[in-house]
Amino acid sequence: MFAGIDVSKDDLEVQLDSQAEGMSCSNTAAGFSRLIRWLKSHHVSRVVLEATGGYERQVMKALQAADLEVVRINPSRARSFARALGLQAKTDPIDAKLLAHFATTINPPKSQPTSPEQDDLRALVHQRENFVQQRSDDERRLKTASSDAVKSLLKSHIDYLTKVIGSLDAQIRQSAETLDQKRVSQLCSVKGIGLITAASLMAYLPELGSVGRREIAALAGLAPYNNDSGKYQGKRYISGGRFSVRRSLYMACWSAIRFQPELNARYKALRDKGKCAKVALIACMRVLLIRLNAMIRDGSEWSDRVA
Repeated sequence: MFAGIDVSKDDLEVQLDSQAEGMSCSNTAAGFSRLIRWLKSHHVSRVVLEATGGYERQVMKALQAADLEVVRINPSRARSFARALGLQAKTDPIDAKLLAHFATTINPPKSQPTSPEQDDLRALVHQRENFVQQRSDDERRLKTASSDAVKSLLKSHIDYLTKVIGSLDAQIRQSAETLDQKRVSQLCSVKGIGLITAASLMAYLPELGSVGRREIAALAGLAPYNNDSGKYQGKRYISGGRFSVRRSLYMACWSAIRFQPELNARYKALRDKGKCAKVALIACMRVLLIRLNAMIRDGSEWSDRVA
């Protein structure tokens, strides 16, 4: 038996694939208990839900704690599946039924449960990103502000955010080392990888070191995909993956290109072939991530290769 759950801020709409029966409950701890009893009474083996900006995390953890197989998918995949089936209407029960049907047809891999330490590190890293973005926005506003009063307020807010970010850095270090001190040391030993980049990789890419080179590149959205048809051979593009991982590796890779002879030579060779800077950088990011994955997998130290 397969079930789909349409998640909203306040409610959960549940439907089974092979039956017309369904149920609704609140998106709270009390609702989770009722939901779990209902799912087990119908012998549900797999539950599919969409990523909805964090509203699905608590129910997902509750279901995993109850030994139910849970799959979280990107909403765009669900809508593409609906279009492929010719479904135009969209309501909560229809969406829940669609997710249950998705589970029987696509058979997606289940989502792995995360530890409280992983959740804590991810929350800290995500909040730091928000504060850094706010500070950057205020710095841009400060350049165009014409009122002295507004300038004073912006400077005060920028100073406050700088202090908070510094405090968060210390908390992130402590949280990352609590999660895996050895991995932090391994990642930070690489020239170009700092504490925040290492913590971001641990938070957003926990599969690092446990999957192959192709899988890790695809998870990060750094794998190039073919665009060929018949005699036509189009350019290969990266697609999908986790934007947060790519954002973390972006500036780190620029630093690594400066200090790593292998990456520096690869970047220059691609530029000499006429590739644009972003294409060359993405290629170097992919190589850097693959090497980091191998280093974590083998428990070895980073070695500078001859260019």
